Amino acid sequence: MNTVLAVRGLAKRFGNLAAVDGVDLEIAEGTVTALIGPNGAGKTTLFNLMTGALHPDRGSVWLKDAMLTNLSPERIVRAGLVRTFQITQIFRGLTAIEGVTVGRLARLGRGWHPFRLANREAVAHRDAVALLEAVGLSDLAGRVVSTLSHADQKLVEVAMALACDPLVLLLDEPTGGLAPEETTGVIRLLQRIASERGITVLLIEHDMEAVFAVAQRVVVLHQGKILADDAPEAVRRIPQVREVYLGKRFARSN
Repeated sequence: MNTVLAVRGLAKRFGNLAAVDGVDLEIAEGTVTALIGPNGAGKTTLFNLMTGALHPDRGSVWLKDAMLTNLSPERIVRAGLVRTFQITQIFRGLTAIEGVTVGRLARLGRGWHPFRLANREAVAHRDAVALLEAVGLSDLAGRVVSTLSHADQKLVEVAMALACDPLVLLLDEPTGGLAPEETTGVIRLLQRIASERGITVLLIEHDMEAVFAVAQRVVVLHQGKILADDAPEAVRRIPQVREVYLGKRFARSN
């Protein structure tokens, strides 16, 4: 396995609560992995530790050969680990094209590109147009983000994340709040983008139909520890997983 993201012995306590309790996890390059578990299992805390929003009590996070532990969120993004959020974090007063262009400018401005400002702006705009096309929002590029549907706002956020040139993209409930038909569209889009761009994806998701449709691997977190880590169908058959999370609606597949 060609590991692109590795978590080693990661732990975080809040008082007496072990939110993340010695997690070891390796993510293979070019794969889509789902992180699932009941509310309070530690999923979002684990994402926060990976992306610098929280510092671990112990353990480390590695992106290829670079240790990310205790780096700032900005430096972690520049290294190639990029995250979207459960509550959409976008510039709601800007148009879709403006928001993605701002994200792309931030990347170009800190990178190796030897352009003057005007050239960087032109390149950022061109790249933003291509990114909105990639997520199927070309026709809505001039719309103010706050006027878009919830599903389209999530797609703008994905485009903004892609503007940062991620090696690994962390998605926090990308289908949260979507109707079933919208969920299907977003899942198919994520599959296509990951495949076409060679991006590794790790997503938190509560929609189990979406998880088993898109993920090549499922990691189950429970009380801060990994309960299961296997292919989707294998995880579906584990009695402890059904007991703590999946429930009877997936037992029919066994």
